[in-house]
Amino acid sequence: MKKWSASAYAFFHPIPAIEYRHRRKCHVFSCAAKGCKQSIARYLDTTDKESTGNMRKHIRSCWGSDVLEMADNIENLENARKIVKAHRNNGTITSMFQRLKGKGAITYSHCAHTKSETRAEIVRWVSESLRLFNIMKDRGFNCLMKTGWPMYYLPHPTTVSRDVKTVFAKTRQRIAKLLQEYDGELNFATDAWTSPNHQAFVAFTVHFIHDGQPVRMLLDFVEVAKVISTYCLIGCL
Repeated sequence: MKKWSASAYAFFHPIPAIEYRHRRKCHVFSCAAKGCKQSIARYLDTTDKESTGNMRKHIRSCWGSDVLEMADNIENLENARKIVKAHRNNGTITSMFQRLKGKGAITYSHCAHTKSETRAEIVRWVSESLRLFNIMKDRGFNCLMKTGWPMYYLPHPTTVSRDVKTVFAKTRQRIAKLLQEYDGELNFATDAWTSPNHQAFVAFTVHFIHDGQPVRMLLDFVEVAKVISTYCLIGCL
């Protein structure tokens, strides 16, 4: 352990567990980040048993490349651990989430959002959850977001509105280009129904295969101004 002086060790608990996996002895390093249950196994019967490559790969995804770069510039491992501890405990390291493919679980990074990332996440949030743009001025929302980090950036409602319109326009152009250049069959479908308040709606969708996976997209959703029933058609005839 005295030879372990690389900065990557600062992001893991100092004393690794010794385990046998598939009858092979290995050191198991547990990430020191709060809430992270990831561990890195390093087998002792390989020529690269001192390698920190997998550890650094996890650090970049969990802590961020900027924090790892700061630790790399510190020659003393103990001082690097102090930097890691400071980043772990202060308010500048917040969470941004991503969904793990195939598992449905949500994991959180220890890297703070940039202003651009914050605006992008808010556009996605208000669009998916049908939130009002004025929620940016909501007292409770601001309390949750700024407690512990008073300078945390939150865009103005007009900025959110403008961003949503921009994303919608860009997305529409991208989908149009994708469908126009698609080399295969496109299957279009419609679905109509009446809401409980007797308003009729029609949805237009497209279905196709992309990168080996089935894809379905909602192209448009419109209210039907006038509904003509079968009985009305018979009367007209």
